Amino acid sequence: MDGLDTLKAGYLTRISDAADEAGLEELRLAALGKKGEVSLKMRELGKMSPEERKTAGPALNALKDEIDAALRAKKAALADAALDERLKAEWLDVTLPGRPRAAGTIHPVSQVTAELTAIFADMGFAVAEGPQIETDWYNFDALNIPPEHPARQEHDTFFMARAEGDERPPHVLRTHTSPVQIRAMTEAGAPIRVIAPGRVYRMDMDQTHAPMFHQVEGLAIDRDLSMANLKWVLEEFFSAFFGVKVATRFRASHFPFTEPSAEVDIQCSWVDGQLRIGEGDGWMEVLGSGMVHPKVLAAAGVDPDQWQGFAFGMGIDRIAMLKYGIPDLRAFFESDLRWLRHYGFSALDVPTLHGGLSR
Repeated sequence: MDGLDTLKAGYLTRISDAADEAGLEELRLAALGKKGEVSLKMRELGKMSPEERKTAGPALNALKDEIDAALRAKKAALADAALDERLKAEWLDVTLPGRPRAAGTIHPVSQVTAELTAIFADMGFAVAEGPQIETDWYNFDALNIPPEHPARQEHDTFFMARAEGDERPPHVLRTHTSPVQIRAMTEAGAPIRVIAPGRVYRMDMDQTHAPMFHQVEGLAIDRDLSMANLKWVLEEFFSAFFGVKVATRFRASHFPFTEPSAEVDIQCSWVDGQLRIGEGDGWMEVLGSGMVHPKVLAAAGVDPDQWQGFAFGMGIDRIAMLKYGIPDLRAFFESDLRWLRHYGFSALDVPTLHGGLSR
């Protein structure tokens, strides 16, 4: 057909010069649309003789395909150019380091529990657990706490509600983790060496007391244990926990479940308003301890004529406050991470068996 080469050349030039996709779409419709020049010429094939169609048909199909390919190529080129311009305008260096995001930290009580567990594990103490709702017998009777003791009064202990007519022995929110010692001896007998960390409940609330707090009890029962063994264990613990050599001082006291009993002080001093553990000539009381009372051993099924041992108990919240310089116990349960970071508290990675942290 006459003029196909001229038609092709014209469209290929216009396609090459198209500045955007809208202009390209106009060219497609002008050439290949229903009323486009190439489409109209293809309709003329029906008026031709068979000999003419044999020549004109392939030529028109080739023209259609070539224009279509040019349109597609130009459209891709325009898209690539648009992307290049967008990348230049929205450039971002993906090799830059990411912006740091503050990570959550382990709560001081959880961290200190992990630390002391690791330290006592190095001295052969296993971890024992028990329920937080205890029977009156485990919480008081088995520990040689008589009915007239203040701990058994409602102003000091949380007693569980009973339905009218329910005559079962009372249950309480445990006031200490000492009941775990009874359960551990009842189950495992002697010899035994355990610690019992956990939540306890008492009706106190001020700067140094809370109605719910955390304690750790320690118990060691064997043939020939003495107060000297107790003193060594505690000094080893405090030295590992505070990272300095810590001396202890024992003062005679009274606890229903130990005999003899002693309050334990640790060496300390105050310098420029800051507490320093393990130096100076001051002392701070941190825990109660003593030799396990024979009645407690008997209540747990251990023969007091054959076995003896020591026990101690301290507040986990209290020693956390001492180590990390946190002045108010209530802040543990009312603060956020910003407040904890103010006191230099950081997350625990991996506690070691020697009481340190692997950073």
